[in-house]
Amino acid sequence: MGFWRFSQSRVVARLAIGALGCGALLLSGQAPVSAHAMTPSAAAAPFNPCPPCYTPAQLRAAYNVPSDMNAGAGQTIVIIAGFQSPFVPGDLAMFDTAFGLPAASLDTITPDGTTPFDITSSTQRAWASEESIDVEWAHALAPGARLKLVEGVTGDDAAILSATKFAIQNNLGDVISMSFSEAESCPTAAFLADEHAAFAQAVAQGMTLVASSGDMGAAQHSCNGALVSGVGTPASDPLVTSVGGTHLTLDPTTGAYVSEVSWSDLAGASGGGFSSIYGRPTYQAPLLKHREGRGLPDVAWSSALVGGATLVAVHGRIGPTAGTSSGTAAWAGIAALANWTAGHRLGELNRILYRAIKGEAAEGRFHDITGGGNGLGPFTGFEASRGWDPVTGLGTPDVGNLLAWVAKTG
Repeated sequence: MGFWRFSQSRVVARLAIGALGCGALLLSGQAPVSAHAMTPSAAAAPFNPCPPCYTPAQLRAAYNVPSDMNAGAGQTIVIIAGFQSPFVPGDLAMFDTAFGLPAASLDTITPDGTTPFDITSSTQRAWASEESIDVEWAHALAPGARLKLVEGVTGDDAAILSATKFAIQNNLGDVISMSFSEAESCPTAAFLADEHAAFAQAVAQGMTLVASSGDMGAAQHSCNGALVSGVGTPASDPLVTSVGGTHLTLDPTTGAYVSEVSWSDLAGASGGGFSSIYGRPTYQAPLLKHREGRGLPDVAWSSALVGGATLVAVHGRIGPTAGTSSGTAAWAGIAALANWTAGHRLGELNRILYRAIKGEAAEGRFHDITGGGNGLGPFTGFEASRGWDPVTGLGTPDVGNLLAWVAKTG
């Protein structure tokens, strides 16, 4: 087995002069090629002329997130990652202070032991960046929820699955966030069966699973690091809510939502397409009548580099990031808010999300993305269109309206 690849969120290197994030240099979040490398959701990016960069307050306003800083209280979000990072507590505290968020409750768990942190290892630095992004944006959406960071001893398939199974078997939390992905052709059938069995146990316990759709458009990294056409796992598992990316335009003063297209720029593109392993799930049957494979993503979140990057604190500095990592963590936060609103665990989120597009006022629960596509390089990809599409899924959330609906039906 090799390493899961981060679903590619590109990360900041230095603090901006003047405004936060302005002129920040981005570091590649992609691990070096190694057999079976799951990529943490971070996209390699060149120098980014920032602003605009989006703060938690702006994105919360654009997506109509409740202003209650106790929202999510009683919930626990589990973040799965590889290796260990000495930076996460300091980065999270810096993020909270910079953006006026309450201090987070964070526990770090290493069920299989630790690997000494090697600052010269680009793989370990990338995972460390990923961990900071994930905890920060889960906290930004559900500030009242507890966070548990469960770290694998390395970033390879077996280590990540072991950490995930530990979290599930010990029922560590209500939502599990997985910001990494690799081509479906990489893991063995036995591995995927073992992973799916673990996911089934999680759902049976009422846990919600969220994963990145990837940052390479209609392609994924194969076992040797080359790009191949297709979608990624674990996001393709039908028990998992898969998160794609958009380019969001908002009012810089108020944060009000203006418009949105699918994400495709210098940093990458929203992962999406159809599984060659998993069949079309029941919840997608009315929407994918002429497709047999499970379609992804299910939902999306702001992920662009150019024209609206997301601000994060990484390795003691604040600056922009791009890719589906922050969106995956944000949707984990939304799942925690949904549980909090319903007063109980909701479990498999997709069965709820696909119901939310039906009936009166359904259009107010999502921003339907109808522009752009996820073609990247030689990979043609797909186009965003009305309703569900294999670029942005059901779209991005109007969280307040979605939670109001959950309160009535959940």
